[in-house]
Amino acid sequence: MIYRKLGKTGFEVSAISLGTWQVGGKWGDDFSQDNADRILGAAVDNGVNFIDTADVYSDGESEKAIGNFVRNRKEKIYVATKCGRQLNPHISEAYQPTILRKFVENSLKNMGLETLDLIQLHCPPTDVFYRPEIFELFDRLKAEGKIKNLGVSVERVEEALKGIEYNNVTTVQIIFNMFRQRPFELFLDQAKKKDIGVIVRVPLASGLLTGKFNKASSFSIGDHRNFNRNGEAFDKGETFSGIDYNTGLEAVEALKTVFPNQPNLAPFALKWILQFDAVSCIIPGASSPQQVQSNLQCLSIPDITVEQLKCIQSIYEKYIKPSVHQRW
Repeated sequence: MIYRKLGKTGFEVSAISLGTWQVGGKWGDDFSQDNADRILGAAVDNGVNFIDTADVYSDGESEKAIGNFVRNRKEKIYVATKCGRQLNPHISEAYQPTILRKFVENSLKNMGLETLDLIQLHCPPTDVFYRPEIFELFDRLKAEGKIKNLGVSVERVEEALKGIEYNNVTTVQIIFNMFRQRPFELFLDQAKKKDIGVIVRVPLASGLLTGKFNKASSFSIGDHRNFNRNGEAFDKGETFSGIDYNTGLEAVEALKTVFPNQPNLAPFALKWILQFDAVSCIIPGASSPQQVQSNLQCLSIPDITVEQLKCIQSIYEKYIKPSVHQRW
């Protein structure tokens, strides 16, 4: 495993870490404590020491599973969770310090922990980033020993840039992958200058970048890749990185010519991200121990060559950039 500094937190975290949306059962499967333990075990047994979750993943079941797991391991495992998406309607006015404090306390209870290593605002509406009183709350929570660090999870680059204007924001969780390249233009450079930890989510564009999907692929009713392709349930950019599915498939076919005879493109997609030194860690999800192993393969393959990088950029410019680049 490779470890990188998570910005101002000072944590040395595994470059390939673990996102737990799937562990929380929200990708079409019911929550399974046994499967969660097997996924978490496979990750930590292979050197993963940073796990990201959220209070809304299976209504807290993901947090409970992770807390139980962490308390029964000897390794130092950093746990990050998120708050805010429970609010309904999910609007700026609903974000209030007293409510967010309760969310943090509930997460601590769910996980059986005294302190959260990292609490992140969970893709709040843009207006929240212009409300200093929201960010001030987390200074008080830190003074009380309930959190160690504050971060933000964002949908858009503009939100990331605004978020890191607050001195107590230590990390930004952002979508960045071969099909979502805008963060490279300005944000990654600013993050390095301000010593912000960059946590990359949706690194495989909801599985598109594995190269295993086709036009006949189907997804279960509860899977967001089935019900949120056009942003019906939440931000469209979360699903397939906002790319039209068929267009994405065309782009993937082009990528296969860059990496010929490779049954799984995921390691190359993850390696591409890791070649940006501003990235602290990537949090690909996994719905099985086998997917954990697949994600870790990127650590043992050679760097993507300059020529391959040029081809990837050309594919992005042709298929992806016109429709998604300026949106997120």
